[in-house]
Amino acid sequence: MKTLTVSVVTPDGPVLDGEYEMLSCKAENGELGILPGHIPLVAPLTINAVRLKHENTEDLVAVNGGFLEVRPDKVTILAQSAEKASDIDVERAERAKDRAAKLLESNNQDIDVMRAKLALNRAINRINVAKK
Repeated sequence: MKTLTVSVVTPDGPVLDGEYEMLSCKAENGELGILPGHIPLVAPLTINAVRLKHENTEDLVAVNGGFLEVRPDKVTILAQSAEKASDIDVERAERAKDRAAKLLESNNQDIDVMRAKLALNRAINRINVAKK
């Protein structure tokens, strides 16, 4: 079966590099499914999981924004941050989720609401990826 070379890269370095039969992710304009031979594409990504399928397995990567570049035989994800499910510290993610939720509930005028919402979404994404 045909495969795609998939690379996930952050400013801290590579997170994942491998051969997969399919990639599924959420771009700002909706869900994308990428198979070998896909037309070239560049799309901004949202905070969400990237699902990578190979044979009968599925790998998940928590991606926190960035861009997806598709070429017929290669997909590159340039992310602000990304973690494989096996690398996620669930307790740390739970603490980050609790902190962000408390900030949003506080109704404090001095907090950056957008930043707190993004932190909450990143933490929830990491927890969901780690628990699947």
